[in-house]
Amino acid sequence: MKQFLMLGGLLMAASLIAPVAVKADGNDHRGEKRYYDRDSHDYHYWNADEDRQYRGYLVEQHRTYVPFPKVKVTQQREYFKYRHDHGLQIVVR
Repeated sequence: MKQFLMLGGLLMAASLIAPVAVKADGNDHRGEKRYYDRDSHDYHYWNADEDRQYRGYLVEQHRTYVPFPKVKVTQQREYFKYRHDHGLQIVVR
């Protein structure tokens, strides 16, 4: 009987810990600016990785660097389209 009580206690503890473990999966976007891509109906979170990808895009397109928030909306849409067409990784050599 003690074994069933211990097993029940362990299952209850696991059920309480599981949501916390799922929440801590690394997809926390607090503090990151997000931009809505109206063509693809999704959001792009601006972080260090996205900035690196943006800089690689500018090099590939032979454009000078302008901070993304200061770029015209049409150019932002071009970048988002490029990102969706070429996947999430742009290789900079």
